[in-house]
Amino acid sequence: MKRETREKLGLLLGLIGVICFSLTLPTTRIAVEYLGTTFVGLGRTVVAAILVAMVLIVRKEKLPSPRQFKSLFLVAVGAVLGFPLLTSWSMKFLPVSHGAVEVALLPLATAGFAMVRAREIPSLKFWISSVIGSVAVIIYAFHLGFGSLQFPDLALLLAVIILGLSYAEGGKLSKEIGSWQVIAWAILIGAPFFVIPVGLSLTTEMLHAPIHAWASFIYLAVVSQFLAYVAWYSGMAMGGIARVSQIQYLQPFLMILFSAVFLNESITFFTLTIAVLVVFSVILGKNAPVSKKGSILEKN
Repeated sequence: MKRETREKLGLLLGLIGVICFSLTLPTTRIAVEYLGTTFVGLGRTVVAAILVAMVLIVRKEKLPSPRQFKSLFLVAVGAVLGFPLLTSWSMKFLPVSHGAVEVALLPLATAGFAMVRAREIPSLKFWISSVIGSVAVIIYAFHLGFGSLQFPDLALLLAVIILGLSYAEGGKLSKEIGSWQVIAWAILIGAPFFVIPVGLSLTTEMLHAPIHAWASFIYLAVVSQFLAYVAWYSGMAMGGIARVSQIQYLQPFLMILFSAVFLNESITFFTLTIAVLVVFSVILGKNAPVSKKGSILEKN
């Protein structure tokens, strides 16, 4: 395959991955209304684990080492447990367009933790961009919360921080075992612990849930939890991490668009303005220079 063709295919796969991720909050909002937070937040991992196990067996993937399993456990805590569960709970109370603005901070959180893991010192430019993005999100949350920061906002921001840490850890580990393999093994690690809570969350009312609720849940389990990662990581591998990762800036706007299309949420000028400001701060922060001299962690 020619280099130009490979790069174009990488960009296409990256775009597909971002579109799939952008549908995560809208489908979560639909599913939790009928199926509950625990079932949606943890149950999708149990279902995804079946698909993941088949793929790993067919491909005859090598088992990670004990040291790698420790890193995978951290990835599982964020990407498999923390983020799905916290976002599922938050989406019971927040509009998707609201959540999209806060989740837009994810690339910045990931970049920050990546710097720490790489033992680098963030530049002043990075900290300025972080403050701009964070303040914008807090102002937005206060505005929609009528002068106070609501618990769902705190949960969503915590979800972003946890996922940012797991992404940074996964990015470092992907150099050793492969990109999509990181989330695949993390799913298998987390799934066994979720079987009992998911089983206890089952109710007879779920049998009467509408088809769109179950369709949303299946989407979360099969696409958001696994296939979207395959497309995203494959796209970056083929088209280049720096180039393909820029597509991620479209995600908050796609989330807002999908919230209007599928949930009939209104798109306000204030929401779009804050989203633009947050994305600007993320772009500024991700491109900020860093020092290679070490980090605070080296002193401990």
